[in-house]
Amino acid sequence: MKRNPFSSTALLAVTACLLWSTAFVGVKIGLQFSGPLAFAGLRFMLSGLLLVPFWWKRRPALRSVVDHAGLILRVACFQTFTLYGLFYFGMTLVPGALAAMVIGASPLVSAVLAHYLMVGDRMTRIKAASIGLGLTGVSILSVSRLPWASAAGLLEFAGIGVLFLSNFSGALGNIIVAGHRSDLEPVFLNSVQIFLGGLGLWGLSVPVEGPITIGMPWPFWISLLWLAFLSAAAFSIWFMLLRRPSVKVSELNLWKFLIPVCGAILSWLLLPGEAPSFWPLTGMACIATAIVLFNAPALRGAVRRGPCR
Repeated sequence: MKRNPFSSTALLAVTACLLWSTAFVGVKIGLQFSGPLAFAGLRFMLSGLLLVPFWWKRRPALRSVVDHAGLILRVACFQTFTLYGLFYFGMTLVPGALAAMVIGASPLVSAVLAHYLMVGDRMTRIKAASIGLGLTGVSILSVSRLPWASAAGLLEFAGIGVLFLSNFSGALGNIIVAGHRSDLEPVFLNSVQIFLGGLGLWGLSVPVEGPITIGMPWPFWISLLWLAFLSAAAFSIWFMLLRRPSVKVSELNLWKFLIPVCGAILSWLLLPGEAPSFWPLTGMACIATAIVLFNAPALRGAVRRGPCR
């Protein structure tokens, strides 16, 4: 029997997004003890190394790696070095729940860029309405912080801008992976690019932040190990989905609207000093509705066809 491709893609996409949604709590904990560049660099170098056993026996020939060196470096630059350099810096300026919701705007950026840069990934009315509703939710969240009322509010507003730039970098990285149909295995590509991006972040952190000490408290190391694991797992799943011929960048990235909802809830539950209020909940409702609106046609089709045929 043939499996329903939508149900498979949806399940894997949701799994990756749920993993990513835990990152905001882990990052906020780790940043209490380390600079953003050093923490990000260590996380992604470790993530890359964790994946080595999964591709070592099937490692590509050296010639193939050399031929695709440009692809690997471009993905490392946009998908890890720039994206997470900006993300970690932005996280030092805003609460974890707010950061989770701002990152929820990433599907908008991905869909707009895919419309202009990817063949066959056009903007549709349903897609535009869903993205607009999701962006409305993020806008409500941003304005509810009253950035004009205080210096702290201005810093948070600047942090929102930095996080939007990280969304732009991540969208470019997704398009590069989806548009380059190479023979490199997704897990190998992810392992190498994430290690190189992390190495670049760590190298930059040494002159900017100073070397990190080994005597960090246990919450730092626990958050580092968890973040390294989730990056290795979630990015490998995402790269595999991006390489599927039937998957469009804009449609896959719409699942990322789940990240702010789950990330905000976890931040409210686990981080001291963060709690929900009316406007954040309103913004989250808009984001959740955007996901349902966009995926309703595909979900109805999946129900009619059944789980397999």
